[in-house]
Parts: sequence; C-alpha cells; structure tokens
Amino acid sequence: MSGAETPDAQAPDAKAPDQAQAETSSKPEPSSNAEASDSAEASSNAEASGLAGDGGSAADMAPDGQAASGGRKPATRRERRKRSFWREFPILVVIALLLAVVIKTYAIQAFFIPSGSMENTLEINDRVLVNKLVYDVRGIHRGDIVVFNGDGSWDPGTAPRDTNFVVKFAQGFASMFGFGHPGDILIKRVIGLPGDKVACCDAQGRVTVNGVPLTEQSYLYPGDTPSEIRFNIVVPPGRLWVMGDHRLISDDSRNHLGQPGGGTIPENAVIGRAFVIIWPISRWRILPIPATFEQAKLSAAAAPSAPPAARPAARDTAPAARDTASLLSARLEPSSPALPLALGFAAAVPVTWLQRRARLRIARRRTAGRTGRGAGRRTTRDPSDRPPFV
Repeated sequence: MSGAETPDAQAPDAKAPDQAQAETSSKPEPSSNAEASDSAEASSNAEASGLAGDGGSAADMAPDGQAASGGRKPATRRERRKRSFWREFPILVVIALLLAVVIKTYAIQAFFIPSGSMENTLEINDRVLVNKLVYDVRGIHRGDIVVFNGDGSWDPGTAPRDTNFVVKFAQGFASMFGFGHPGDILIKRVIGLPGDKVACCDAQGRVTVNGVPLTEQSYLYPGDTPSEIRFNIVVPPGRLWVMGDHRLISDDSRNHLGQPGGGTIPENAVIGRAFVIIWPISRWRILPIPATFEQAKLSAAAAPSAPPAARPAARDTAPAARDTASLLSARLEPSSPALPLALGFAAAVPVTWLQRRARLRIARRRTAGRTGRGAGRRTTRDPSDRPPFV
C-alpha cells in the first residue's frame, strides 16, 4: 500500500516545475505593459509640447472645447487677437498712406474753387473731383472742364513737362503733406482743340468753332455775352483754347492773345477733367459736356493745323484791367487730403486682411510640416533604444 501511495503523494510535487515555468513566463508581462504605458505617456507629452511650441497649450485639447485651466483658452485668444491688431495696425497705416498718394497722384483729386470765373457752373467754395485717368483712355473733348497748370503759359514760371512714374509719386507724396510747389492751377472749359478755328463773333454775337456757332446759354453766367473781346485764331498743334463760363470776369485765352501760343495752353499742362461737384451736398451734380459741343459739324469742319493767327479787336481797356486784377488771386486750390486718405484706408483694410490671411496660411502649412516630421520620427523610433523597465 505504501508503494501505491508514493506516486499519489508525489503528484503535486511533479506539477511544481510546470507552475514555476508558467510563473516565469508570466513575469515579463508587467514589464511590457509598463513599457507600453511609458511609450503612450511619452507620445502624449511630445504632442503636448508640440502644441505648446505652435502657440497652443495642452489645455486647448480638453474635450468640448473647454480649457483644463478653467476658461483660460478664451482669454488667451483675446490676448493673441489684441497683440495681432497692434502688430497689424502700423502695416495698415503704411498701406493706407501709399494708396492715398497713388490715388491722389494718378487717379482722383479733389479741388477747391476760390473764384467766380466759372459761375454758375462752378460757384465759390465748391469742391470738385478731378479725374486724372480719363485722358489716358480718350482724348480731350470740346466742352470738357479741365484743370491745368498755368505755369509757363499764362503765368511766369517753368512750363510743366512730362515726368516719369517715380518723380510723379515723389511730387504727390510731398504735396500730400504741404511740401513742394503745386503750380498755378486753373480751371476752364475747353472750346477749341488743336487745328480748330475759333472766332468771335458771328452776326448774332456767338462764338464759332470751325464756322459752327455755339449755343452757350445753358452754361454761361446769366446776362453775360459770349465775348466782349474779338478774336480769330487757329489753335496750334498740341494746344487748347479755353474760356471761363463767367465771360465778363474770366481771365482766359482771350486775355493772353499776345503771348506765345496766342492765348492757348499746352495739352500736357492738363491735369485732368472735373466731372462732379461733391461739396456742398446741396450742389452735388455731374458736370456733363453741353449739347452744343456734340454737333457733328464741329469735327467735320475742323481746319487743318496752321500757325496761330490772332486778331484782337479794340476794346475797353478798363473792364479788361478790372477783370485781370480781380482774377490774379483766383487760382484753383487742392482740397484737403481727407478724401484720398479716406479712400486709401478703405482700400487698405481688405489689402491688409488678404495679406494677413496669406501669411497665416503659410504659417499653418509650416507648422503642419513640422508636426508631420515630428510624428514620423516618433513612429519610426527603435523600441530597443528605450531604457529597460525597472
């Protein structure tokens, strides 16, 4: 019996090596789990540090869009937006100033009317807008109200000459802040183009252009005659014959017949065309070309270019002297730079917004590239490089 009992008694002992082997094989599992948790924790820390490097924080990754620090995320965003505004504001101001100078120099400028030589079309203290681009796309038309520089033609000084883009920009920038010499700026209506024969007057006392009488009652000052001064001239090439609408007091081409050009002005002295009255509000209106200048006969009967020939008639010198004296200081004055500055700021806002969006988009792409490269390095790391678990 004892020999039979011996194997039964030793059976539990026989299982001991198997249990030991099982226990030995199960021991590395805690180490593997610990390494996995350590890897996950390291990856989480790396991602959190990556967010912090990109201007975010681990709190920004809290669920439901709430910060882990109790409302810290909205405050951070407000601070970033405030810093962004003050960082963008100088850029906005610089762009607005540059656009204002460009608009004033090359596109549109406001002028102040100080005299009555264009009444009643333009009254004293009116503000008009002058289009400086129109004559780049079309020629000067009869009946246009033009703003021009009188230096070197009617007034002493150097005649204006064509300048390049850079010189014009520098002059416009200087005049924006009250520097430089703007010239002797005048405003009149174009009556004769190069080659036109302009004369006064026919049997009915009307001014004629190429033998075609003009009906000017729609824009002449009430009570004025078309002209008290007799003249007969062929406009030289590259020059214009201009007159004011208040003919009795206007100092215009008629008063400069004895000067070079026979009273005409050079086309390159024209700054632009006055096309609208913007101030006062009660005077707001477009300045169209009068219908009398739309007669087809004016162009059909245009005379060929010829040297100027003027024949002023005898006239009362007292009224002429009185008119000239009253208009010596009647010069067009540039209005305040408020309008071009306002237009510059209006145009600068979308320009600044677009450049900011482009800059942020480029920054996001760079950040995404850095994040992608960092994630690639984490996923390809050799596990054997990690220190052993203790």
